[in-house]
Amino acid sequence: MTSNDLTQVSSKDDRNIAALTHAGGILFGFIPGLIVYLIKKDSGPVWLIQQSKEALNFQMTVLIAYVVATALSALMIGLILFPPIFLVNLIFCILAAIKVSQGETYRYPLALRLLS
Repeated sequence: MTSNDLTQVSSKDDRNIAALTHAGGILFGFIPGLIVYLIKKDSGPVWLIQQSKEALNFQMTVLIAYVVATALSALMIGLILFPPIFLVNLIFCILAAIKVSQGETYRYPLALRLLS
């Protein structure tokens, strides 16, 4: 499979599912990415599977950041980390949803690659 195969989206429905997966991370964290990945991993289009893994990786990274910020809250450092974490999550999820709705691939710049 070439990299061009990943950029070819099979349908508007796939683009909508991917956009909702990325945007859903704003309110629901890793749950939308996990659901789409588990449902589509065996029979779905490669592009959609790749985007669901990307969303899942980023939301797990955000969850780790929130856990660290919570632990650092005892030292009052964590309290100033919550707003930037939220803003980074919001901005990157919106950018990802816009890109995938146009049929492009999106790769989060700050995500840990826990699923490959």
